Amino acid sequence: MEHVTLTTDRLVLRPVGPEDTAAVYAAAQDPGIQRWTTVPSPYLPEHAAGFTEQIVPDGWAQGTMFTFGVFLTGGELAGMLALTARSPGTAEIGFWAAKEHRGRGYVVEAALTACRWAFTEAGVDRVEWRAEVGNHASRAVAERAGFTVEGVLRSGVTNKGVRRDCWVGSLLPSDLGLPSTAPYLPARP
Repeated sequence: MEHVTLTTDRLVLRPVGPEDTAAVYAAAQDPGIQRWTTVPSPYLPEHAAGFTEQIVPDGWAQGTMFTFGVFLTGGELAGMLALTARSPGTAEIGFWAAKEHRGRGYVVEAALTACRWAFTEAGVDRVEWRAEVGNHASRAVAERAGFTVEGVLRSGVTNKGVRRDCWVGSLLPSDLGLPSTAPYLPARP
């Protein structure tokens, strides 16, 4: 798939490339990012280079992972967001915010923007969010973006070689007032 750039009044979401390696490396030095996400720890310069020069472009080229750097309109990296294909019509969202940009709603705004794009342009009908139980910041972002927390998956994620319980939630096109690409028949209680 061709690279996509999405914009809001405050943000530019675009694939990161080699020119962003230093900013990705600097942001990922935050212990919170290393603790709660699956980035390597310690996070080395070669990890950032592999991410910006291989993982991101390969994901776009193969249509398997759509990674966006979340940039302020002035060009500063505020966070990272990816939509990873999990099954036909389903993507999983992952994100982090640079420490100095937390609490300003940037990742919520980016998540909504990326999900709208996925629902309208990428054939996605369900975006799943997962976070290790205890990652309250990630859960707050998901809930503010309109995700419905569906429960806890035992041993649902692996982080740093350890299986961990995770929260799981979803966002559907109808949650944003958008049509689905396939009919949806919800269960009746």
